Amino acid sequence: MRNLLLLGLLLLRLVVQAADPQFLNDSFRLKQVVGENLTGFAVDNLGYMYLLDASGQLKKLSPKGDSISVFNDVRRYGKLYSMDVSNPLKVLLFYKDFGTIVVLDRFLNNRLTIDLRKHQIFQAKAIAQSFDNGVWVYDELEGRLKRLDDNGNLVGETVDFRVIVDDAPSPQFIADADRLVYLYDPARGLFVLDYFGTLKNKVALTGWTDLQVIGNRVLGRKGGMLESYVPGSLELKEQAVPELLEKASKVQVSLDHLYVLKQGRLFIYSL
Repeated sequence: MRNLLLLGLLLLRLVVQAADPQFLNDSFRLKQVVGENLTGFAVDNLGYMYLLDASGQLKKLSPKGDSISVFNDVRRYGKLYSMDVSNPLKVLLFYKDFGTIVVLDRFLNNRLTIDLRKHQIFQAKAIAQSFDNGVWVYDELEGRLKRLDDNGNLVGETVDFRVIVDDAPSPQFIADADRLVYLYDPARGLFVLDYFGTLKNKVALTGWTDLQVIGNRVLGRKGGMLESYVPGSLELKEQAVPELLEKASKVQVSLDHLYVLKQGRLFIYSL
């Protein structure tokens, strides 16, 4: 609950237009810079950082920047496409080209590996943690969102999206939050479903990167703008922070911090 309240306060600062146009930029303070030659990162809801460097090493740091553990086998299945750390006890690494999910524990030990092709999923587009501690997988070949257990067995699936919408998504991002599942396709927009696969909202939010879902709010970035939207409402807000986001390759909001990856290093700003 405390984390959710802190996130709420940060979101308010990010999206509310202040009387002074320099309010947002001036309110950020550079707290720390970590890592070298980084190509990716993620931050869980406890503030632990997962840093991926150019050598293929994945390192977990404490909120203070202390090294906790290391995973050196990142490149075994080719290029890492995405990682989901929404459950700090279960880290998901997704290798799209090989249709493989590697599941790590909180110390980055390999718990298990799911070969999606062995479960008849030959074109997995995106994955995410599911509400029941399983995995959501979007099967682009069949146009279905599927829910798997830890062993890769099919637990549930939606109908073919090509039947229910004219322009089926090709999502790059999936999130499970607040009893809903969010699929995001930068070219087609945001699709919001319930756990039964019913389409609740479809919104033409195109061209966003670095999507996050916190509570019922969707955050993203579009160029030098931070974006915020609540599905089912007209509440779309944006704030220009070009100085902070210049040359940024990834951005994430977590707790009372803003994390910006640029030029191979992770810049951590506090409020």
